[in-house]
Amino acid sequence: MSKGKIFFVSLGCDKNLVDTEVMLGHIVDAGYELINEESEADVIIVNTCSFIHDAKEESVRTILEMAQYKTEGHLKGLVAVGCLTQRYREEIVQEIPELDGALGTSNYDEIVDALDHIILREEPYISFKDINYACEPYIKRVGDQTAHYAYLKISEGCNNHCTYCIIPSLRGKIRSRSIESLVEEAQYLASQGKSELIIVAQDVTKYGVDLYQEKALPRLLRELVKVEGITWIRLLYCYPEDITDELIELMATEEKICNYIDIPIQHVSDPILNRMARHSNRASIIEVINKLRTAMPDITIRSTFIVGFPGETDEDYEVLQSFLQEQRLDRVGVFTYSIEEGTKAAEMPGHVAPELMAVRRDELMARQQQISMDKNEAMVGKIISCMVEGYMPEEEVYMGRTYKDAPGVDGAIFITSPFELLAGEFVQVQVTDFNEYDLIGEVYDEFSQ
Repeated sequence: MSKGKIFFVSLGCDKNLVDTEVMLGHIVDAGYELINEESEADVIIVNTCSFIHDAKEESVRTILEMAQYKTEGHLKGLVAVGCLTQRYREEIVQEIPELDGALGTSNYDEIVDALDHIILREEPYISFKDINYACEPYIKRVGDQTAHYAYLKISEGCNNHCTYCIIPSLRGKIRSRSIESLVEEAQYLASQGKSELIIVAQDVTKYGVDLYQEKALPRLLRELVKVEGITWIRLLYCYPEDITDELIELMATEEKICNYIDIPIQHVSDPILNRMARHSNRASIIEVINKLRTAMPDITIRSTFIVGFPGETDEDYEVLQSFLQEQRLDRVGVFTYSIEEGTKAAEMPGHVAPELMAVRRDELMARQQQISMDKNEAMVGKIISCMVEGYMPEEEVYMGRTYKDAPGVDGAIFITSPFELLAGEFVQVQVTDFNEYDLIGEVYDEFSQ
């Protein structure tokens, strides 16, 4: 018999999603029932985000929207967890009295205790451990059963302390998980039908510096590629200064590791990088891009950039413009600087007008759109391996992804086929057309050519 019906809302990044799936695993193991209707829930849990101002607003808005089911449904409890609660732990329950529980970022393993407490109608359950506490690994995550990829979070926390970022004060110092526990989790995910592992952390390339006293990402990858059932391994959030020659060589030679890398560069003007407290400069960034492209001519490089950082001049912006035009990265996201209380950047002089930031962002994205068009056009006629994601009956096409496409942030490939394709299946597709961000193709059958 179910102990209660739980509805869960997960906001924010893919790392937050992993935390959500871990909590869901604990909840199911404890005998609670997960449901898809807010109005039927006994307890609603919101995993919040607080990375930038808009994310904070969305988190608060979602909590208040869920609170209405205390009068419109039969909701017994409303719990907030994650970055917003950690950031405002002193005032979160006072400011949002609708909450019956709050957990910080280091005690997701208490989620069942919180539910048990609330279901029994006791006092609100509020708990915040030291942000550097490391929960015991829990591999039996509950996630999207239809997806054939899964995120594997290899460490928690961050040591970088970029001046614009609040994450170290919310997530603590880096705490790497052991290679053994990560391999065990990868094996479990493969047994659940996941064929793609997407490696995530606040800083993937510093994996192991605390646990093994070395940058141990290559060591980890050499073990993960041995996991049966895993076809693709994709790397996100690799800081440029820590992309070593060893890592590049491994990517180039190991078939399972996609020739794809996400590098959060953020800017390339040296004065701005210094004010951001980044550990790279324009020359070193270009050097690592050249190394990647030399080792893997077909590599897809994704990055994100911030415009309007305090003190950004027209000259700084022009340096960034020139870099993007010259380097022609495959995937680019551009964001306007967000003032975050508690960060060093918030106190810096020279804040850029929001209108100018928006102009700069839109101009860079327009330029990148043309670069993306050019790169997609160059794919026409090529045959490429694709993972099938599902069927779109209205368009009578299948949607899939190539190794060039991370889910949720990159494009897709729309596939026609004379025979049925199954979600999760890998097929060879010949590219026949394109648009700004997506490809169009048909299943390639060498015997019918």
